[in-house]
Amino acid sequence: MEPQIIRPGHLTAEQTRQVLGDISAGALRNLVYRGQLTRSSGTERHPYYAVADVAALAQKRRARAAA
Repeated sequence: MEPQIIRPGHLTAEQTRQVLGDISAGALRNLVYRGQLTRSSGTERHPYYAVADVAALAQKRRARAAA
């Protein structure tokens, strides 16, 4: 398989899942469906997410878990 080349400042779905605590693909789709995270580019099958958006969501999830 050929390595993916993405724009700087973006993460693949797999990378996004790891940043958000190794969540499942279904959980990531639910976050998008509920509007907590938006796709920034890529295709329907291979979406990319902005690093800033993923980092903000990860921080929010950590803060909620600590409370």
